[in-house]
Formats: sequence, C-alpha cells, structure tokens
Amino acid sequence: MSAVIFIPARYASTRYPGKPLVELTGATGESKSLIQRSWEAAKSVKGADAVYVLTDDDRIAEAAKSFGADVIMTSSEAQNGTERCAEGVAGLGFEPDVIVNLQGDAPLTPAWFVEDLIAAMSDAGVHMATPVLKCDHETLSNFVTDRHAGRVGGTTAVMRRDGKAIYFSKEVLPYVGNLDSPPEVWHHVGVYAYRPDALRAYMEWPEGPVEKAEGLEQLRFLENGMDVTCVPVEGKGRVFWELNNPVDVNRIEGVLKKEGIA
Repeated sequence: MSAVIFIPARYASTRYPGKPLVELTGATGESKSLIQRSWEAAKSVKGADAVYVLTDDDRIAEAAKSFGADVIMTSSEAQNGTERCAEGVAGLGFEPDVIVNLQGDAPLTPAWFVEDLIAAMSDAGVHMATPVLKCDHETLSNFVTDRHAGRVGGTTAVMRRDGKAIYFSKEVLPYVGNLDSPPEVWHHVGVYAYRPDALRAYMEWPEGPVEKAEGLEQLRFLENGMDVTCVPVEGKGRVFWELNNPVDVNRIEGVLKKEGIA
C-alpha cells in the first residue's frame, strides 16, 4: 500500500497570518520555522513513500526548499487543506493508495499517530480516517482556558461506539462543567488519511452550513454521508497541541524543551 504525506500550508491564515513561517525555539536553542518542524515530524513517519509541502505562496515554497523539502504548488482557490491535497494528487503525476494530510500547524504530531492512521487504511472499507487522542488534564485545561478567553483553540471529536465520527467541534464537547471530575473528551488530531476516491468526492461537494459554521473541513464528509473513521492513538506522555493562536507558541516551545526536541 503506497502512502504519500502532504503538508498543506498557506500564508493568509485568518487567525494567524504568516503562521507557517513563525519561528519556534527547540531544546537546544535552535530556531526553526513551523513549516520546517512540521516537515521534520512528517519525515520521521515509517511507511510513507514521500513527503511534500503544498502551498500557493512563494515565501513558503522558498522556505521549504531551503531546508530540503519537495514542494508542489497549488492554486489560491483551495479553501482548505483537503482541497489542497486533492490538487496535490494531480500534481504528483501518479495516484498513491493513501494520501495523508498532516497539517502544517501540528509540529508536535508523533510519528506513531500517523503510522497508526496509515495502518487503519489497510481496511478497504475505510475511505477517510483521522486520529483522536483522549485528553489528559493539561490538554483539557488548555481547551477550557481558550474557550473562556474567547479563543478558538483545538478541536474535539464525538464518536459512536464503533469509532465512526458523530461530530467535530471547536467547542469543548461534551460539556465540561467541572475540571476536577470531567467527562471523557477526545482531542481531534489535525491529520487525515484519504483514499483518492474520497478526495474526488469531496471536491464535488459544496461547502455545507455546518462546515462553514465550525470552520472544520472534515465536516463536509459527515454532511454528505461519508463515514469518518476515528483512530484512537496513545499520547505516551507526549503533550499534543497545534499552533492555532500566538499564545500557542509558548505552549509548543515548552513541549519542545521538555521533550528534548531540537
């Protein structure tokens, strides 16, 4: 089963313009851009045949090439990372069995998250899958703090018993009334795996009202009746957090130092 990892990156982020080029300082004091750290995370994944940065911005493309990344230029019409991945397949010149979308704001994504996701795609009945991580107390506290401060932070997932997604939200779901005795909350990890047919179908569907309201691209699959398989992954002590807002820079740098990541 062939698998290619795409890292979609755009400069004109609504919440954080220029985010892919934000510098993050690691454990040794070395500073690297967000896009480089995301690329390094992708390159550590076993079972991936290639890694490409997808962008419509020359600044990001040049930065990516400077640290050795392969780049595929996509159009400025792509509305989200999934649409950019669909364009990326066309730019490959061949069609892999599985396309992995590792979003460019998730440099703390452990390799085993993606490896577990690729493994889940060995089931021919799975057309689209994404990892979910049970929130530890620190992560859940970050979620609640962000929402109380009016910030849009990470995303939560609600699943059926069989692991199929019911809903994804930028709200904390289910409701957390007391952090001392919270319900089970699942953090949606910003990685997706698709079969080519799922990407083709996605491009034929218009943006739905729920996708638009939440700003979450994966909801288009649910709104059009395609199952999204949630793959539970183990944190193994690693704190996972995406760079969504400027406040997250300190959070991520803290984890880089704690984990000894250069």
